[in-house]
Amino acid sequence: MHSFAELCRRYGLKITPQRTALYRIVHKAKSHPSAKDVYEEIIREYPNISIDTVNRTLNTFAEYGFIDVVEGYGEPKRFDPDMDAHHHLHCIVCGKIIDLPHDKDCEITIPESLMKDFSVISKRIVINGICGDCQVSRK
Repeated sequence: MHSFAELCRRYGLKITPQRTALYRIVHKAKSHPSAKDVYEEIIREYPNISIDTVNRTLNTFAEYGFIDVVEGYGEPKRFDPDMDAHHHLHCIVCGKIIDLPHDKDCEITIPESLMKDFSVISKRIVINGICGDCQVSRK
């Protein structure tokens, strides 16, 4: 949480108990939670917080690079505390998103013709499939 306070100071954000709790919830989650998921957990500690406040705060965190936004795949966007380069496996049945470590086998090469007019900031591969839990339940 020390780095959270440093990040807030760097960007001029107030360090409030609610922001601190939201950051903690997202960082302990391994499931790439949506704003609704985070809201359902934080209301136990802060029952008067609104879903709008949760959503705006998570979007602010993403804007400043505290967390990342994960593709919503037609569902609400999800949030990822892991800012290291990695890819995702997405289960098309249950919606689970699993981190896939970044390695050279998953590298994307951008054609030179596109690089003339486009500056790449980051690259992420999303592999769609069916997770082990859903494969077992389908048998």
